[in-house]
Amino acid sequence: MSALPVSLEKANQLAARMAALGVTEAEIEESFVRSGGNGGQNVNKVSTCVMLVHRPTGVQVKCQATRQQGMNRFLARRLLLDKIEAAKNGFVAAQRAEIEKIRRQKRKRSRRAKNKMLANKAHQSDKKSGRRSVGHD
Repeated sequence: MSALPVSLEKANQLAARMAALGVTEAEIEESFVRSGGNGGQNVNKVSTCVMLVHRPTGVQVKCQATRQQGMNRFLARRLLLDKIEAAKNGFVAAQRAEIEKIRRQKRKRSRRAKNKMLANKAHQSDKKSGRRSVGHD
């Protein structure tokens, strides 16, 4: 882990988190591919994108956040641990349920809002028609 370009403290925190989740370096398959997007010649020539696969769980992560391979390695490990932790704690099902709940709420809210808007328009129209002059000629 000393190859990662982060402070010793952050590397130790990552190692402690890996130990807490029961993930070892031997279980992680690491491969490097070329990134895409901005970065010019560096992106085209250097394989800075890091792909990690946790063999026991099958969780896969790809990170190309920075132009430095070492930093991407650190960030990819953090992402991998986040995904593994979420899967172990059962957050995946809870997150899906929460997303679906929000989707339902928004669907209802838009219908309700549309009806309310049309009612307000009709009310405003009635008020304005009452203000019209009655033929001043």
